[in-house]
Amino acid sequence: MQTRYFDLRDTKGQQKEIEDKIGAAAKILRDGGLVGIPTETVYGLGANALDGTAVKRIFEAKGRPQDNPLIIHVTGAQWLPRYCADVPPLAYVLARKFWPGPLTMILKRRPIIPDETTAGLDTVAVRCPNHPVTLAIIREAGIPIAAPSANLSGRPSCTTAQDVLEDMDGRISGVVDGGPCAVGVESTILDLTCDPPRLLRPGGLPLEDLERLIGKIDVDKAVNGALAEGEKPKAPGMKYRHYAPKAPVTVITGAPEKSAQEILRRVGPTSGVICFEEFVDLFREQEVHTLGPVGDKLVQAQRVFDALRTFDTSDVKEIYAQCPDNRGLGLAVGNRLKKAAGFHVIEADSAKVVLGLTGGTGAGKSSALRAIRSLGGEVIDCDALYHEMLETCAPLRDEIGVSFPGAFDAAGQLDRRKLGQEVFSHKDRLEQLNGIVARHLVPEVRRRLAASESKIFAIDAINLLEGGLDQLCDRTIAVTAPLELRVRRIMARDNITEQYARLRISAQQPDEYYRGKCDCELNNAADTAAAFEMEAREFFQRLIDTIKEEKAHGKQGI
Repeated sequence: MQTRYFDLRDTKGQQKEIEDKIGAAAKILRDGGLVGIPTETVYGLGANALDGTAVKRIFEAKGRPQDNPLIIHVTGAQWLPRYCADVPPLAYVLARKFWPGPLTMILKRRPIIPDETTAGLDTVAVRCPNHPVTLAIIREAGIPIAAPSANLSGRPSCTTAQDVLEDMDGRISGVVDGGPCAVGVESTILDLTCDPPRLLRPGGLPLEDLERLIGKIDVDKAVNGALAEGEKPKAPGMKYRHYAPKAPVTVITGAPEKSAQEILRRVGPTSGVICFEEFVDLFREQEVHTLGPVGDKLVQAQRVFDALRTFDTSDVKEIYAQCPDNRGLGLAVGNRLKKAAGFHVIEADSAKVVLGLTGGTGAGKSSALRAIRSLGGEVIDCDALYHEMLETCAPLRDEIGVSFPGAFDAAGQLDRRKLGQEVFSHKDRLEQLNGIVARHLVPEVRRRLAASESKIFAIDAINLLEGGLDQLCDRTIAVTAPLELRVRRIMARDNITEQYARLRISAQQPDEYYRGKCDCELNNAADTAAAFEMEAREFFQRLIDTIKEEKAHGKQGI
């Protein structure tokens, strides 16, 4: 079979030519053929979802197990009643917010969807892709398109049309080139047939974004481990070893510095390494492919499959991969790496627990930190550390001096009043200063974490989230309190007027900001500092125990 190539990377060219290519791809699909199609996540291998014979050709071309259900692709929520039964209002709420986009919903199916598409399940997976070319093809074809990733089964997914041709040339009728995929990992799959909804596969839409909209979501055990023998998958990617290159993969979890050192301890001359950019220089004798910076989850998602694929053209005998934490897109990237490894996961530093605390003034962070100290924890006060580094860190002083002329007086002392006037009167200048501080503060905090013998840490920082310090933490905690209580506490603590106390609070982010961005919330409505400290101690003990249990089983917190 000759595979036709349709170049639609430039959709601003000749309209007639574009329409002809879209029409040709749509006709192949209507006639029962297979076409590689671009989406924002990965390239899909498309067939008419209503044609059981066509769908069988997907499984044949990929070598895909027949009990692995497929996702059908539509152009919007208006298609849901055609193919889904008993569509709940929540589905439309999610579609309005996240479609087109990397969200797949599991719903009850109508009989019009054949068993071949659903692997015999009474449910169907549905999504609306965020790619103009594929949306145009679906509209032109007038049918839902069943489309798993366009790779040979078990291989890393395809993020370019060339990847598709590498696996599928001669096996399928056509490939539509819509350029590289913007997201790089498959869609998030959410089961809406249960209450609360259940995350079956993490993907391009972070779990946190979903929970901010609809509340609590359960996480299926298949996200961090393999299904039991004989257990039937409810969604694509739940059961089988996926995304694997030819060489065996071992995933190393834990703090980036620790996981890098653990890999360095294990590698040999025939080892391949997937690591963050910050640690490339450690592996000069190995073939290395980078995931991107530690803190850039989007880049990691875009690169993970390419990194896995690239090793198949090399002579490496084994691959070690650093794993991002489970926040944001990191949960999806880590899931793909672990599946590529067959869940062969090693925790680099299971003993240490790092908590990040943030929140507004008067919420009770001081009492919370005392609770952590009472549990044997070490506190890293980032405000105090910043002022220490202003005296000792020449690169930090130099960068501030260049960016803010006159910030230091003739004696080399920081003129805090002058610098404050500059940054607090111009938002962009404040962001510039915060960026400078973060570039120097984060590595120093990392160094102190690595050097310390303590097993429990608390990072105390008002800019924990904005400065990238959250990437060092197992959990981030928002310390919050009712507004009126905060006002009274600040007045008593600092001996100031109510008006000035409220002014201080208004100059900071509201509790809703911290609540929405942190992993956990510790609310302080206690009558006394001592009572809150006792509550906080119990809260932290439970949280630390949970994190230790997760690490003992080779997992990070979700």
